[in-house]
Amino acid sequence: MRVVIALGSNLGDRSAILRSAVEAVREYVDIDRVSEIIETDPVGGVEQPDYLNAVLVGETELAPAELMNTLLAIEAAAGRERTIRWGARTLDLDFIAAGDLIMESELLTLPHPRAHERAFVLQPWLEIDPDAYLPGRGPIRELLSLL
Repeated sequence: MRVVIALGSNLGDRSAILRSAVEAVREYVDIDRVSEIIETDPVGGVEQPDYLNAVLVGETELAPAELMNTLLAIEAAAGRERTIRWGARTLDLDFIAAGDLIMESELLTLPHPRAHERAFVLQPWLEIDPDAYLPGRGPIRELLSLL
């Protein structure tokens, strides 16, 4: 299954945290490409430092729920605490898409329900996959042009 995962960090040594997260994800996903890291403003209105963001694409044998639980465990191992919605975090791993799969469960919604609104996801994704599209929404290039 082809997957897209967005990475973000705005606490601690952000670059090192993102590099470490890519290596942790690599144990479960055969990563094809990782975007350049970009610095972005926080989203959600909570006062906090700027983020470093990146996107990776690859293949995995894990079922979507298994991969989501793995991403949550990687976040926790990096010191992620879920206290304030859209608050600052050491590591944020968003499961953006899994091939053409469209699904919704208590654990996971695919594609990510706000990915089409987030330049910090679309821009780095487009960089590594110029023909990418978000299931149910359309080509990433077009979605990015609407922001």
